[in-house]
Amino acid sequence: MTDLIHTEKELVQSLRDYIKAEESKLAAVKSWANKLDALTRVSTSDPEGYLAHPVNAYKLMKRLNTEWSELETLVLQNPSDGFISNMSVHRQVFPDAEDETGAAKALMRLQDTYQLDSEAFSRGKLPGMHANALLTVDDCFDMGKTGYNDADYYHAVLWMQQALKQLDGGEESVASKADILDYLSYSVYQMGDLPRAIELTRRLVATTPGHQRAGGNLRYFERILTKQLSEQDQDQQPASEEPILLGTYQRPKDHLPERETYEALCRGEGLQMVRTIHPNRLFCRLQDGRRNPRLLLRPMKEEDEWDSPHIVRYLEVLSHEETEKIKELAKPRLARATVRDPKTGLLTTANYRVSKSAWLEEVDDPVIVRVNQRIEDITGLEVDTAELLQVANYGVGGQYEPHYDFSRKDEPDAFKRLGTGNRVATFLNYMSDVEAGGATVFPDLGAAIWPRKGTAVFWFNLFRSGEGDYRTRHAACPVLVGSKWVSNKWIHERGQEFRRPCGLTEEE
Repeated sequence: MTDLIHTEKELVQSLRDYIKAEESKLAAVKSWANKLDALTRVSTSDPEGYLAHPVNAYKLMKRLNTEWSELETLVLQNPSDGFISNMSVHRQVFPDAEDETGAAKALMRLQDTYQLDSEAFSRGKLPGMHANALLTVDDCFDMGKTGYNDADYYHAVLWMQQALKQLDGGEESVASKADILDYLSYSVYQMGDLPRAIELTRRLVATTPGHQRAGGNLRYFERILTKQLSEQDQDQQPASEEPILLGTYQRPKDHLPERETYEALCRGEGLQMVRTIHPNRLFCRLQDGRRNPRLLLRPMKEEDEWDSPHIVRYLEVLSHEETEKIKELAKPRLARATVRDPKTGLLTTANYRVSKSAWLEEVDDPVIVRVNQRIEDITGLEVDTAELLQVANYGVGGQYEPHYDFSRKDEPDAFKRLGTGNRVATFLNYMSDVEAGGATVFPDLGAAIWPRKGTAVFWFNLFRSGEGDYRTRHAACPVLVGSKWVSNKWIHERGQEFRRPCGLTEEE
């Protein structure tokens, strides 16, 4: 997206050049008009007397035969050609409708995960950050329409309500009050709040008496409410006058069973403080890879993040120069990240993984050779059978919901094509700091690991027996502020026979 910033700057300059050319053209036309206006005032006051002078007769012939044609050519000139041509070139990299919808959904994802109300969001007030990034009435209206069109009435209500609030506050907009009330009232009805839906629809009727749907909707809502109250033998209560805020309605359940736990960990809530569980088992140390010659003089700084399963963090794994080189190599190759379909075994995109990724080989640059060797030295595991170094960038709302890195028994063919067995371990490099959000969390453990540039975390996905360690289910929390760069190495079973021998029990 940083490239799009520079693209927009170029287009703004092109637009200014176009405006300058239009102004120059208009100034020339105005000069012609002023000159000819003064001339015609004289000639029309006494046409015969004016034409009696042979020079005036000649110049009239010349003007009508030549100069007016030149003026016509000037008027027909189109200074916009350069701007339009520039637009056509850059349009090839413009975001499309799907990208815009994805960005809107990203804001909603951040709103849910970090419990941000629509008003704070519309004012650019994010945790730890105050920026002049405002959402207008029309922005909020479009956000609401994105939810509405996706049958996501929960978010449609939140954003239409915010649009209405800002419109009532005096902001100007293209969207009318009737449009907003129309979407809002029906979305509130879909959330099951009939009294408020009726009250909003009455406002819509009062605002636009001849509205095409409002009258019919109002009668329909009132009929349903009357029937419900009759069946429950209750009297009708007035609609709530409290504003619709985050938490007014319950967010519908989705596919993720640990949604609440996962999002709480992303906010830094509900963390299990491992230091209070086994304080005598958590250490920091200098790790030389079992006397590895490359680490003897400069051992790695290792910190325990969790005791069981053992998750460690290594400090100063990648230098600034190395991270920048890796990002430089990856940027031209970045594409929407994929996941493996458990049914087909094929790679596909999924809404629960929102990032861009690229795969780098050792032939791409010596830095990849060095990084792979360093991972082997630190872990003591064979990386010749590992997957390529994957580089991922998580932008606005970028995330990877809870998942396992290893293949389960219901997807035995997940890594069959590689022929190197299951993913025995994960080595994850953090290549940027993140201002807010973006933690790596383990919902079953209650653990959260925050990105720190130059550090890396490592854990085993499989027990020594080859059985999957289901406690390693983890997630990449949505990035709230900033851009998160990581690179990871998935290390496979083959080649580890003598480096990590099998255990005798399932959980060894």
